[in-house]
Amino acid sequence: MNASTPPAEPRLTSLSHGGGCGCKIAPGVLSEILKGTAAMPIPPQLMVGIETADDAAVWRLNDEQALIATTDFFMPIVDDPHDFGRIAATNAISDVYAMGGKPIMALALVAMPVAQLSTQTIGRILEGGASVCRAAGIPIAGGHTIDSVEAIYGLVALGLVHPGHVKRNADARAGDLLVLGKPLGVGVMSAALKKLELGDAGYAQMIATTTQLNTPGPDLAALAGVHALTDVTGFGLAGHALEMARGARCDVQIDWAAVPLLDGVRALAARGFVTGASGRNWAGYGAEVVLPADFAAEDRALLTDPQTSGGLLVSCAPAALDEVLAVFRRHGFERAAVVGRIAAAAAAAPQLRVS
Repeated sequence: MNASTPPAEPRLTSLSHGGGCGCKIAPGVLSEILKGTAAMPIPPQLMVGIETADDAAVWRLNDEQALIATTDFFMPIVDDPHDFGRIAATNAISDVYAMGGKPIMALALVAMPVAQLSTQTIGRILEGGASVCRAAGIPIAGGHTIDSVEAIYGLVALGLVHPGHVKRNADARAGDLLVLGKPLGVGVMSAALKKLELGDAGYAQMIATTTQLNTPGPDLAALAGVHALTDVTGFGLAGHALEMARGARCDVQIDWAAVPLLDGVRALAARGFVTGASGRNWAGYGAEVVLPADFAAEDRALLTDPQTSGGLLVSCAPAALDEVLAVFRRHGFERAAVVGRIAAAAAAAPQLRVS
C-alpha cells in the first residue's frame, strides 16, 4: 500500500456483534423489561398496542381507515452495503403487511461509524433501502442520523388498513390451519456467511428471500377465513407461533416435515453454523415447546432460528386454505406451505407441539 492508497474498509458484519433480527433482545429478557408498560392507559382509538407482542401499533382514524405504525432496525447481516439496506428496509416494511395494511411512507433510521465507513458505503446502504421503498411504492419522507460505534440501519414504516381488516397475531382459532409464506434458515445462512462458509448460490438464495416484500398481507387480511396474521422474524418460527398460541389460549401443532427450509441450511446447521440468538430463543421459551424424543439438534436450531425479513404466518379456517395459497402464489411465494394447525390447549398453559 502506498501513501495515496486509502485503507480498506472493514467488512460490515465485522462491525456488529449480531446481525439482522438476530440482534433482538431475547424473548424472556424482553418480557421482563416491558412488564411494567402494560399498565399504561389505553386510548379507545388504539386498536393494537403492546399487549400481545404484535407486529405494529394500529390507531383507528375513522370508520374507513386505521394507521399502522412500526419501526425496525438492526446491524449488518451481510457485507454488501446495498444488500444490507435492501434487507433492512424489506424487514421493516413487512410489519405493515403483517397487520394487513398497505405502506404509505417511511422514515430512515441511520447510525453509522463514520470514522470507519466511507460516505460512499453509507450512501449505498441508504440507496439499498430506498430501492425497496420504491418497489413498495412509498417515499422515504425523512429520518434521523447519528454517529455510532456499530452500523445500524432501518425504517419507521407507516401504513393504512381498513379497521375491519386488521389482523392481530392473537386471534387464531382452534381448528385453524397454519400457512408459512417463506422457508426458514436465514439465521443459519448468516452465521455461515460471517465465517466465509456460504457459497454464491447460498448467498443468492439468502438475498432473494430477505428482499422479497410480504405483499400478500393486505389480500390475505381481506379474506374472512383468515383469523390471525404475523411475520416470522427474530424469535424464530417457534417464538412467533407461541405468540399466536398465547393470544388464542390454544396449542400450536407444527408438522416439522412440512416446514419449508432454504436449500442446504439443515446441513449448515449440522456443521454448527447457528446464531447465538437461536440459543437465546430456546432459553427464553423452550419450556413451552414439546419436541419428539429423537428431534435432531440441527432441527431445533432451525425451529428457533431468527429470521430476518421472514415470511408471513397465517392462521386460517380450513375452508379458506385454497384462497390463502392462491394469494401467496399470485404474489410469487411459491414455497408457501401448510405447516401445522391450531388446537385446543391440552394443558393449563398454551404450548407449541412439534411432530
